[in-house]
Amino acid sequence: MPEGDTVLQTAGRLRTALAGRVLTRSDLRVPRFATADLTGRTVLDVVSRGKHLLTRVEGGLTLHSHLRMDGAWRVYAAGERWRGGPAHQIRAVLGNAERTAVGYRLPVLELLRTRDEAKAVGHLGPDLLGPDWDPGTALRNLLADPGRPLGDALLDQRNLAGIGNIYKAELCFLARATPWLAVGDLPAPTAARLVTTAKQLLEANRDRPTRTTTTPRTARGHGPKERLWVYGRTDRPCLRCGTPIRTADQDARPTYWCPRCQSGPTQ
Repeated sequence: MPEGDTVLQTAGRLRTALAGRVLTRSDLRVPRFATADLTGRTVLDVVSRGKHLLTRVEGGLTLHSHLRMDGAWRVYAAGERWRGGPAHQIRAVLGNAERTAVGYRLPVLELLRTRDEAKAVGHLGPDLLGPDWDPGTALRNLLADPGRPLGDALLDQRNLAGIGNIYKAELCFLARATPWLAVGDLPAPTAARLVTTAKQLLEANRDRPTRTTTTPRTARGHGPKERLWVYGRTDRPCLRCGTPIRTADQDARPTYWCPRCQSGPTQ
């Protein structure tokens, strides 16, 4: 599932493949931009902002994309067969003489002026993996609505950018609070530690091929294959206490928690 660390890695792959090279192929398969042609322009940079991708192109243009749940950018060598999905799922193709980047199932794809990037990402809170990271601002944003469920507040990209459903569940577990606990009910030290932990987790996973939130020390006796505390572990024993992990929907997304280790309401 694309979250801030995954999107950062995607930006890195696209940057390596495209930046500094002239586009010899450009195909935006969305009605609004179907006639746009970027061929002949040099890709200047590809950056991530939270869970958004910004591909900056010569001439003051930026291709903005968002992966949401199922989107993906794949990079292929010249002549390599594309394997990211059927052709009807392709939304964008950017290529040069050596590499081709293909965007599959992109729910958001728009071409805008680079000077207008704020229209796409200006609403975001501090980026956990970005140069604008500010833990104090992130904490104030998170606590601005004290009655809001913790899980909802963590997922709101206006508070802090980069957390998705996996990190939401893992952070709630590490804070020993259920995702439905009012964020204002968190003890002040726990709330501050939560923001710090979020930063540490995403930083630890920014270069990993497989996301990991546990460690051999903290998940003693469960072996190296247990990479997540609660996410996706319905009915399996909690790595701390052995109680079966529970799951329920929160805003139409599955969330996971340990009924013994985490305190607070359950839905």
